[in-house]
Amino acid sequence: MARPLKIENHIIHALDVEDKEKRQIFRIVKDVSPYVDAIKISTPLIFRYGGSIIGELKEQTSLPIIGCFKVGDIPDMSRRIVKIAIDSGADGLTLHGIVGRDSMTACIKVAHEKGAYVFMVAEMSHPGALDFMKQHGFEIAKMARELGSDGIVAPATRPDTIRKYREIVGDDMWIMSPGVGVQGGKLGDAILAGATFEVVGHRIYEAPDPKQAAKTFCSSLKERLAEKQLISTSH
Repeated sequence: MARPLKIENHIIHALDVEDKEKRQIFRIVKDVSPYVDAIKISTPLIFRYGGSIIGELKEQTSLPIIGCFKVGDIPDMSRRIVKIAIDSGADGLTLHGIVGRDSMTACIKVAHEKGAYVFMVAEMSHPGALDFMKQHGFEIAKMARELGSDGIVAPATRPDTIRKYREIVGDDMWIMSPGVGVQGGKLGDAILAGATFEVVGHRIYEAPDPKQAAKTFCSSLKERLAEKQLISTSH
């Protein structure tokens, strides 16, 4: 059974560290765990260390491990990828909604049968996403809700868009928003626009002291959200 994803710090750490040794990776995971809600890993880490790295990471933390593999293939292949990832220890996965309803249905079905959760990518955070994904992102978000996806991925770099995504998916779905930091997203903007989690990677794992960096991000975000709440309740 997957580890539950709890909303406490509103931050997911993107552990994009395939160039580091395992001992360094494990230390980062241990150090940042008190200040984030999940650890997100991507395909390069699997290519470097193999699927067993998921289980090894889970030995270092009690947090859920989300495989940001953006699964997007024909239905049978997508289903098989999701199954193997979960069997390897992934608690949640990202799916590429752009490939369509039949593949997404297959992915969600096997994930939920195995007790895992999924985030369907509606729109990515890089500039190139505006070429094609933005035109269909709202449709993907609607499909995600219809098919029972647990959440969607929408860009922290475009918080105004997140407000529309929240209107589409309602209050009971997660929105994970990558792009904070190096890509230009400002800490807290996505959450204030309706996201559930902001994704922070490079600014934490490449910091001289990842633990202190994660702690600072966590406290800064909580302060900003508290300040916003204070402003909203005083009017």
